[in-house]
Amino acid sequence: SVVFIKGDFTRPGERVVPQTPAIFPLIGPGNPTRLDLATWTVTSARPLSTRVIVNRIWQQYFGRGLVETENDFGVQGSDPSHPGLLDWLATELVERKWSLKAIHRTIVTSTTYRQSSIARPDLDVIDPTNRLLARQSRLRLDAEPIRDTALAASGLLSPKIGGPPVFPPQPDGVMTLGQLKREWKPSIDEDRFRRGLYTHFWRATPHPALAVFDAPDGFSACTRRLRSNTPLQALTLLNDLQFYEFAGALAERIQREGSGDVASRIDFAFRLCVSRLPAAIEHERLLRLFEQVLASAQGDPTTRRREAWITLARVLLNLDETITRE
Repeated sequence: SVVFIKGDFTRPGERVVPQTPAIFPLIGPGNPTRLDLATWTVTSARPLSTRVIVNRIWQQYFGRGLVETENDFGVQGSDPSHPGLLDWLATELVERKWSLKAIHRTIVTSTTYRQSSIARPDLDVIDPTNRLLARQSRLRLDAEPIRDTALAASGLLSPKIGGPPVFPPQPDGVMTLGQLKREWKPSIDEDRFRRGLYTHFWRATPHPALAVFDAPDGFSACTRRLRSNTPLQALTLLNDLQFYEFAGALAERIQREGSGDVASRIDFAFRLCVSRLPAAIEHERLLRLFEQVLASAQGDPTTRRREAWITLARVLLNLDETITRE
């Protein structure tokens, strides 16, 4: 290969061969190929690749990597909070033949991951930011799993895997915000209720329900998603067209699959959304809300009852605990 001076093809310079920068060990003699580069990258003599990979996995589960600067393992990056653990996980990845599934299983079955996220007064001074992992961290779900959680609770979630992207409902006018005016025709049938992962993503006009929950844009690489907390998120869960549709389906599921009186059905609905039974005060508030809506709604008894369950479902899908990994 020839290096062209200042990129000008009419001014050829010296001939070069593929090789690493001088500060790194050489890939090998001769004219190395891409396979040689791949082998060089993952060799046990250079464990950086494995350490970066397991650090990214750890970051997904705890909100912060063992090395907090996940993009910089150099001298200007932060030191690992648990260097021995980082090296052990990197070694395990190699010994388990680069099985990411095995590393995921190792982390989620560990005592560290299975700790309670309840704040402990004795850690307020010792480890206020939980860097030493004496407890679990509460993490709001990412944008796509928030949609998936609502779909699962309402009974609408499609288990279909793979295929082209889908177009869930979104507010009118979104597709007019970019330079090009595109049509967004909502999917029907099963495609309407597929996981958030499959939502079609226009770079200039991303789906609002993804953007409001901090899904990355399509203009730059994202190695760690930020987690904001804004009123617009609560309004989206309460009033967005697709979430209102999920609430309606959840209300129908409560009436169809729940048994017993209203109190028992409230317990069933609460368990669908947060995987536990409500505390006494939570149950009392939800029951009072149901009765108030039932008393003020218009129409025949069936319509009023359905309206009360939809309102209750909208509240349950909007709970902090519904969209938070404890």
